[in-house]
Amino acid sequence: MSRRGMLWAGFAVVHVLVATAGFVLPNQPMGDVYLVYEPWSLQALSGESIVGVDEAWVYPQLALLPMLAAHALTWIAGYEVAWAVLVTALDAAAFAMLVGAARSRGRTTAAAFWLVFAVALGPVGMYRLDGVTVPIAVAGLLWLVRRPVIAAILLTTATWIKVWPAALLAAAVVALRRRLVVLAAAAATSAVVLGAIAVLGGASHAFGFVAGQTGRGLQIEAPVSGWFLWQVATGSADAAIVYDRDILTFQVQGPGVDAISAAMTPLLVLVAGAVVILGAVKMWRGASFAALFPPLSLALVLTLIVVNKVGSPQFLAWLIAPLVLWLVVDRRRGVGPAALAVAAAGLTQVVYPLVYGGILVAEPVSVALLTLRNVLLVVLLAWAVTRTARVRTSVAVTVAAT
Repeated sequence: MSRRGMLWAGFAVVHVLVATAGFVLPNQPMGDVYLVYEPWSLQALSGESIVGVDEAWVYPQLALLPMLAAHALTWIAGYEVAWAVLVTALDAAAFAMLVGAARSRGRTTAAAFWLVFAVALGPVGMYRLDGVTVPIAVAGLLWLVRRPVIAAILLTTATWIKVWPAALLAAAVVALRRRLVVLAAAAATSAVVLGAIAVLGGASHAFGFVAGQTGRGLQIEAPVSGWFLWQVATGSADAAIVYDRDILTFQVQGPGVDAISAAMTPLLVLVAGAVVILGAVKMWRGASFAALFPPLSLALVLTLIVVNKVGSPQFLAWLIAPLVLWLVVDRRRGVGPAALAVAAAGLTQVVYPLVYGGILVAEPVSVALLTLRNVLLVVLLAWAVTRTARVRTSVAVTVAAT
C-alpha cells in the first residue's frame, strides 16, 4: 500500500475507533451532543428562541450552524452519529489538503501526528464544538501564506464558532507580512456575521459569549484549580467541588476562589499580550514566517489553555492546528513539542472520561494524573515561548557575522 493509502486507511480506522469510543467509554464523552447541542438546535428549528440571538449564549453565534447542520444527517442513525459523521467529513476535507499526494515528508508526518493525537485525546475531541473548528483551523493555516484572504475568512469563521482560533489570527497578524490583508478579511467576515446577527434581532447579545466566559468560576480541570483540588483530596474542610447547573460544569470552591477567578481573565490578556509583543519584536528584527509562526501560534494557543479558569478536556484539540503546521514547515523542530502534546492528550483521555469519577471525589491518584497533565501543558507552554524567543532574526545574524 502506498504512503497515501496508509494514511487514509489510518484516518478511517481512527475515526471509527474514536466515534465508537464516545458510546462505550464511561462518563458520557459524547453527552454534550445530545444534552445541549441537539436541544439548542431543535429549539431554533421549531421556531422558538434562537440562542445567541434571542438570548445570551456561552458560545459565539455561528456555533449554532454545525448543530443545525447535523440534523441533515440524522437519517443515518440519530443525532449523535450525525455529529460524528459531520466532524469526520470536515476532518477528511482538511486531511486531504494536508496529505495531498503524500510526497512531502513534513506533511505525512503532520498527518500521522494528527491521527495519533486524535486517538490519544479520544472521543471528547470529536463530540464537542472544538472538533468542528479544528479542521477549519488546519485548512486556514495551510492556506495562510498563499491564500491569506481565504485563510483569514476560515479562521475568523472558526472564531465565531469557538473563540480559540483568534489566537491563530493574532499570530498571523504578527508573523505574516501580508498582515493587512488578513486584518481586512477578518474584519469583513466579522462585519458580515455581526450584520446577520443584527438583522435577526440579536445585536444586544452579539458579544454575550464574552460575559458568559468571564463570569465563570474555576473549573476543576484548569491548572489554576490544582491548589484547591489538592486541598479537597487531602481532606481540608476549606475547599469543595461543586456543580454549576447554569453552565453544566464542576468547579472548585474555597478561600480566595472568587478573587482568583476575577483575576484570571486580566491575567490571560496580559500573558497573551506579552507573547504577542515577543513575536512582534522578533518579526520587527527580521524573523521569517516559517521560523516564527509555528512556535508563536502554539504559545498563544497554549496560553489560552494554561492561563484559563476553564479547563475543559476538549481544549487539548486546539493544539492540533499549530503543531500540524509546525511539522509541515519544520519537521525537525516540531517533533519534540508534538510528542509532548500527544502525551498530554493521552493523560487528558485518562482523566476524562476514564477516571473522571475519581476527579469528582478528589481521589488522590486521579488528581495526581490531572496534575501531571497540567504540568505537561505548562512545560509545553514554556517550550513554545522559549522557542519563540530563540527564533533567529536577520539582526541577530548580522551581529553574529560582525
